[in-house]
Amino acid sequence: MSRVVVIAALFLASSLGIAQSKVGVVNFQRALLETAEIKKASAALEAKYKPRQAELERLRKEIEDLQQKLQTLAGKLTPQAESDMTFQAQRKQREFQRLSEDLQSDVDEERNEILTKAGQRMREIINKLAEDKGLDVIIDAGDTLYFKPALDLTQEAIAAYDKAYPPK
Repeated sequence: MSRVVVIAALFLASSLGIAQSKVGVVNFQRALLETAEIKKASAALEAKYKPRQAELERLRKEIEDLQQKLQTLAGKLTPQAESDMTFQAQRKQREFQRLSEDLQSDVDEERNEILTKAGQRMREIINKLAEDKGLDVIIDAGDTLYFKPALDLTQEAIAAYDKAYPPK
């Protein structure tokens, strides 16, 4: 909705002969993801959750091995042994599913917290960049069909963010 309002305001201003607006463009997502802080946080998240990911991989391998064993020994096992192996495979599958969902939930929650905080900071940086350059509006490149490369302030936004918020 706000994109439409900005475009309508720019159109109205140009059609009424009012002074031309100064516009900048930032690829907000790229700017955010390419900051040193986010790169460091991503590496830290990966390292933090690597043991849990390894546990899931180990469990996945156990499930595959059980399923392979069941196929190989089909008809050669007693009904009770086959039932026990099937039950064991199902139990491991449920455990895998639960651990996988828990891991995904934890990673998503932490990632969203990091991105929300960094996103607020990036908005502040972009607002300051607009003020310093005397711009009337900065548009997200993701919402723009075309713009001249000279209007792109993404690299400046990344550099300003890294200067203001160096990774700890």
